[in-house]
Amino acid sequence: MADTLINYPPRIQLAHTPTPLQPLRRLQQQIGGPLIWLKRDDMTGSTLSGNKVRKLEFIAAKAIASGCDTLITCGGIQSNHCRATALVAAQLGLKCHLILRGLPKSTQASDGNQLLDELSGCSISYHSPAVYASTLGALFTQVSNEYAKAGHRAFAIPTGGSDGDGLWGYIAACDEMNSDFLAHGISPAAIITASGSGGTQAGLIVGAHLLGMQADIYGINVCDDEQYFIDKIKDDIADWQLKYPLQGSLALTASMIRMIDGYVGEGYAKAGQSVIDTITLLSRTEGVVLDPVYSGKAFDGLLQEITSGRFATDNDIVFIHTGGVFGLFPYKTMFTQRS
Repeated sequence: MADTLINYPPRIQLAHTPTPLQPLRRLQQQIGGPLIWLKRDDMTGSTLSGNKVRKLEFIAAKAIASGCDTLITCGGIQSNHCRATALVAAQLGLKCHLILRGLPKSTQASDGNQLLDELSGCSISYHSPAVYASTLGALFTQVSNEYAKAGHRAFAIPTGGSDGDGLWGYIAACDEMNSDFLAHGISPAAIITASGSGGTQAGLIVGAHLLGMQADIYGINVCDDEQYFIDKIKDDIADWQLKYPLQGSLALTASMIRMIDGYVGEGYAKAGQSVIDTITLLSRTEGVVLDPVYSGKAFDGLLQEITSGRFATDNDIVFIHTGGVFGLFPYKTMFTQRS
């Protein structure tokens, strides 16, 4: 990676990088369209796999530099980000507290990311979706105060690690992909990612700008709507500029935030049959496993867009596989045996 082109803040090496850039040639033979190259960020680690680890390299470094010994973050009961944060904290000898949206079912054993949260030894507080949505800020304050009373200094991490600090993870990923493209002799027309909290897409936008990359950055939202993500990405980039003013100005224009809307389905973490079929297709065609919440839903949207003619004039495009395989297991009953 050409890290010398950008003045990076301190980071802790947590992710196994560079991750592979894999061409999906068998899939292309089946569906047509441009060649999709998969940036395998599901391979950033084992239990720490996924896009969140790239962000946590910078977030955890800042937390430690700030004298904090505790990480507090939030997300759904099957949050990839929460699982990654809990395990990063364990790896670094930090305390961790997760504020989770959703109540565990007493009749079911923990599964997927929730099971790994528990194995990490972190503290967990569960809240109904209504309480979580209406009091999240107060919950962060309450938990932080409790740790302060016990003599600990907590560092609050927003949903998905998506803020000005977390953006650095995918600024660095752009640096890495520049080397990937050179090695493979390609110049992709587009880089596409699932957008769930906006931080990965925001980091890609900033990284592409800083490095002069020609690829357009697209997000396929897996929750909320296009306008929500336009506003969220603007806020995250503004936060990055406020925290790191020496990185230079970024004249953000509306055309830089490209959303492909219309594939949320029934809502966040709700996968329809089309998503299940796409996950099965890629597993059987390329041996690559997606998850129903993020990568699977976004990749399903991408395939539908390609079928409708988007990217028809392009030779190569890149899809960021953001991981999430542990989130697959709670959906196991949706996958039926196929001949």
